[in-house]
Amino acid sequence: MANSVEEQKFSLKEVLDTFSQCLSESKEVYVKHYVEGWRGLVRFMNSLGSVFTFISKDAVNKIEILVNFLNGESGEHYVTIQSMVKYELDNGLVDLTKRDKHPESGCRTLLRLHRALRWLELFLERLRTSSEDSKTSVMCSEAYNESLSQHHAWIIRKAAGTAFWALPGRQTFFDVMNVGTPEQVVAMLGDALPLISEVYNITENLYAQHNLLQLP
Repeated sequence: MANSVEEQKFSLKEVLDTFSQCLSESKEVYVKHYVEGWRGLVRFMNSLGSVFTFISKDAVNKIEILVNFLNGESGEHYVTIQSMVKYELDNGLVDLTKRDKHPESGCRTLLRLHRALRWLELFLERLRTSSEDSKTSVMCSEAYNESLSQHHAWIIRKAAGTAFWALPGRQTFFDVMNVGTPEQVVAMLGDALPLISEVYNITENLYAQHNLLQLP
Protein backbone atom coordinates (compact mmCIF):
# COMPACT_ATOMS: atom_id res chain seq x y z
CA MET A 1 0.00 0.00 0.00
CA ALA A 2 2.86 2.35 0.89
CA ASN A 3 4.41 1.95 -2.57
CA SER A 4 1.21 2.92 -4.37
CA VAL A 5 1.04 6.08 -2.27
CA GLU A 6 4.63 6.99 -3.10
CA GLU A 7 4.09 6.38 -6.80
CA GLN A 8 1.17 8.77 -7.12
CA LYS A 9 2.00 11.78 -9.25
CA PHE A 10 3.78 14.40 -7.25
CA SER A 11 2.35 17.89 -7.08
CA LEU A 12 4.15 20.74 -5.40
CA LYS A 13 0.79 22.27 -4.56
CA GLU A 14 -0.16 19.22 -2.46
CA VAL A 15 2.98 19.64 -0.37
CA LEU A 16 2.31 23.36 0.00
CA ASP A 17 -1.25 22.65 1.16
CA THR A 18 -0.05 20.04 3.65
CA PHE A 19 2.65 22.18 5.19
CA SER A 20 0.17 25.05 5.45
CA GLN A 21 -1.90 22.79 7.74
CA CYS A 22 1.11 21.88 9.92
CA LEU A 23 0.81 24.77 12.35
CA SER A 24 -1.85 25.22 15.00
CA GLU A 25 -3.03 28.70 16.00
CA SER A 26 -0.49 28.61 18.84
CA LYS A 27 2.26 27.60 16.34
CA GLU A 28 2.54 24.00 17.44
CA VAL A 29 3.50 21.57 14.67
CA TYR A 30 1.04 18.74 13.95
CA VAL A 31 2.95 15.48 13.45
CA LYS A 32 0.22 14.08 11.17
CA HIS A 33 0.53 16.91 8.65
CA TYR A 34 4.34 17.02 8.97
CA VAL A 35 4.43 13.34 8.01
CA GLU A 36 2.00 13.91 5.13
CA GLY A 37 4.17 16.77 3.87
CA TRP A 38 7.15 14.44 3.95
CA ARG A 39 5.26 11.79 2.01
CA GLY A 40 4.84 14.36 -0.75
CA LEU A 41 8.53 15.24 -0.64
CA VAL A 42 9.40 11.53 -0.92
CA ARG A 43 7.24 11.30 -4.05
CA PHE A 44 9.08 14.32 -5.42
CA MET A 45 12.48 12.71 -4.82
CA ASN A 46 11.40 9.32 -6.19
CA SER A 47 9.97 10.88 -9.35
CA LEU A 48 13.48 12.10 -10.20
CA GLY A 49 14.84 8.55 -10.35
CA SER A 50 17.31 6.90 -7.99
CA VAL A 51 19.50 9.95 -7.31
CA PHE A 52 17.92 10.74 -3.95
CA THR A 53 17.29 7.14 -2.88
CA PHE A 54 19.78 7.35 -0.02
CA ILE A 55 17.67 10.13 1.51
CA SER A 56 14.15 9.08 0.47
CA LYS A 57 14.53 5.49 1.74
CA ASP A 58 15.60 6.74 5.15
CA ALA A 59 12.73 9.26 5.13
CA VAL A 60 10.18 6.51 4.43
CA ASN A 61 11.58 4.54 7.38
CA LYS A 62 11.33 7.58 9.68
CA ILE A 63 7.78 8.32 8.48
CA GLU A 64 6.72 4.77 9.39
CA ILE A 65 8.18 5.08 12.88
CA LEU A 66 6.32 8.34 13.54
CA VAL A 67 3.06 6.96 12.15
CA ASN A 68 3.40 3.96 14.48
CA PHE A 69 3.78 6.35 17.42
CA LEU A 70 0.75 8.34 16.26
CA ASN A 71 -1.37 5.20 15.97
CA GLY A 72 0.00 3.58 19.12
CA GLU A 73 -1.37 3.44 22.64
CA SER A 74 0.40 6.70 23.54
CA GLY A 75 -0.73 8.39 20.32
CA GLU A 76 -2.33 11.35 22.10
CA HIS A 77 1.15 12.44 23.21
CA TYR A 78 2.35 12.51 19.59
CA VAL A 79 -0.26 14.88 18.15
CA THR A 80 2.24 17.75 17.94
CA ILE A 81 6.03 17.88 17.95
CA GLN A 82 5.83 19.97 21.12
CA SER A 83 3.70 17.40 23.00
CA MET A 84 5.95 14.57 21.75
CA VAL A 85 9.12 16.27 23.04
CA LYS A 86 7.54 16.95 26.43
CA TYR A 87 6.17 13.42 26.79
CA GLU A 88 9.37 11.64 25.79
CA LEU A 89 11.63 13.84 27.91
CA ASP A 90 9.33 13.68 30.95
CA ASN A 91 9.26 9.89 30.75
CA GLY A 92 12.93 9.24 29.93
CA LEU A 93 12.13 7.89 26.46
CA VAL A 94 15.00 9.65 24.64
CA ASP A 95 18.62 8.48 24.42
CA LEU A 96 20.37 11.81 25.01
CA THR A 97 24.07 10.88 24.90
CA LYS A 98 24.32 7.47 23.21
CA ARG A 99 21.94 5.07 21.48
CA ASP A 100 20.68 2.74 24.17
CA LYS A 101 17.17 1.67 25.23
CA HIS A 102 15.32 4.05 22.91
CA PRO A 103 17.24 3.96 19.59
CA GLU A 104 14.17 5.03 17.59
CA SER A 105 12.52 7.58 19.86
CA GLY A 106 10.11 10.05 18.30
CA CYS A 107 12.50 12.90 19.07
CA ARG A 108 15.46 11.23 17.33
CA THR A 109 13.34 10.06 14.39
CA LEU A 110 11.87 13.49 13.72
CA LEU A 111 15.29 15.13 14.06
CA ARG A 112 16.51 13.13 11.04
CA LEU A 113 13.57 14.35 8.95
CA HIS A 114 14.11 17.87 10.29
CA ARG A 115 17.71 17.92 9.05
CA ALA A 116 16.71 16.62 5.61
CA LEU A 117 13.94 19.23 5.40
CA ARG A 118 16.56 21.96 5.74
CA TRP A 119 18.50 20.53 2.79
CA LEU A 120 15.36 20.38 0.62
CA GLU A 121 14.36 23.89 1.66
CA LEU A 122 17.80 25.29 0.70
CA PHE A 123 17.83 23.37 -2.59
CA LEU A 124 14.31 24.45 -3.59
CA GLU A 125 15.13 28.06 -2.73
CA ARG A 126 18.12 27.87 -5.07
CA LEU A 127 15.89 26.41 -7.78
CA ARG A 128 13.39 29.22 -7.25
CA THR A 129 16.00 31.93 -7.76
CA SER A 130 18.00 30.11 -10.47
CA SER A 131 18.37 31.03 -14.12
CA GLU A 132 17.80 28.72 -17.09
CA ASP A 133 21.47 27.78 -17.32
CA SER A 134 21.98 27.18 -13.59
CA LYS A 135 23.31 23.70 -12.80
CA THR A 136 21.06 21.66 -10.52
CA SER A 137 24.05 19.53 -9.44
CA VAL A 138 25.83 22.60 -8.08
CA MET A 139 22.70 23.94 -6.36
CA CYS A 140 21.97 20.58 -4.75
CA SER A 141 25.59 20.08 -3.61
CA GLU A 142 25.73 23.55 -2.07
CA ALA A 143 22.47 22.97 -0.20
CA TYR A 144 23.70 19.56 1.00
CA ASN A 145 27.04 20.96 2.17
CA GLU A 146 25.23 23.65 4.17
CA SER A 147 22.94 21.19 5.92
CA LEU A 148 22.86 17.38 5.81
CA SER A 149 26.52 16.70 5.04
CA GLN A 150 27.71 17.61 8.51
CA HIS A 151 25.57 14.77 9.91
CA HIS A 152 26.69 12.13 7.40
CA ALA A 153 29.75 9.88 7.43
CA TRP A 154 32.46 10.54 4.84
CA ILE A 155 31.44 7.59 2.66
CA ILE A 156 27.84 8.85 2.42
CA ARG A 157 29.02 12.40 1.63
CA LYS A 158 31.19 11.04 -1.16
CA ALA A 159 28.34 8.94 -2.60
CA ALA A 160 25.98 11.91 -2.39
CA GLY A 161 28.44 14.18 -4.19
CA THR A 162 28.72 11.65 -7.01
CA ALA A 163 24.95 11.11 -7.20
CA PHE A 164 24.21 14.83 -7.48
CA TRP A 165 26.19 15.08 -10.71
CA ALA A 166 23.59 12.79 -12.30
CA LEU A 167 20.73 15.19 -11.53
CA PRO A 168 18.52 16.23 -14.45
CA GLY A 169 18.38 19.87 -15.55
CA ARG A 170 16.34 22.68 -14.08
CA GLN A 171 13.45 22.26 -16.54
CA THR A 172 13.06 18.57 -15.63
CA PHE A 173 12.69 19.54 -11.96
CA PHE A 174 10.07 22.10 -12.92
CA ASP A 175 8.19 19.53 -15.02
CA VAL A 176 8.20 17.01 -12.17
CA MET A 177 6.70 19.58 -9.81
CA ASN A 178 3.56 19.37 -11.96
CA VAL A 179 2.54 22.99 -11.45
CA GLY A 180 2.70 24.59 -14.89
CA THR A 181 5.03 27.07 -16.55
CA PRO A 182 8.43 27.94 -15.03
CA GLU A 183 6.90 31.22 -13.87
CA GLN A 184 4.10 29.35 -12.09
CA VAL A 185 6.63 27.00 -10.46
CA VAL A 186 8.68 29.95 -9.19
CA ALA A 187 5.52 31.60 -7.82
CA MET A 188 4.42 28.37 -6.12
CA LEU A 189 7.87 27.91 -4.55
CA GLY A 190 7.62 31.48 -3.36
CA ASP A 191 4.42 30.51 -1.51
CA ALA A 192 5.60 27.11 -0.26
CA LEU A 193 9.08 27.81 1.03
CA PRO A 194 8.18 30.39 3.73
CA LEU A 195 5.70 27.84 5.15
CA ILE A 196 8.29 25.06 5.18
CA SER A 197 10.82 27.49 6.62
CA GLU A 198 8.47 28.46 9.46
CA VAL A 199 7.84 24.82 10.36
CA TYR A 200 11.59 24.18 10.26
CA ASN A 201 12.43 27.18 12.44
CA ILE A 202 9.81 26.37 15.08
CA THR A 203 11.13 22.80 15.28
CA GLU A 204 14.75 23.98 15.35
CA ASN A 205 14.05 26.39 18.22
CA LEU A 206 12.15 23.73 20.19
CA TYR A 207 14.98 21.22 19.83
CA ALA A 208 17.60 23.85 20.68
CA GLN A 209 15.65 24.86 23.77
CA HIS A 210 15.79 21.25 25.04
CA ASN A 211 19.36 20.51 23.80
CA LEU A 212 18.10 17.88 21.37
CA LEU A 213 19.83 18.98 18.14
CA GLN A 214 22.67 16.45 18.41
CA LEU A 215 20.78 13.34 19.49
CA PRO A 216 22.85 10.21 18.70
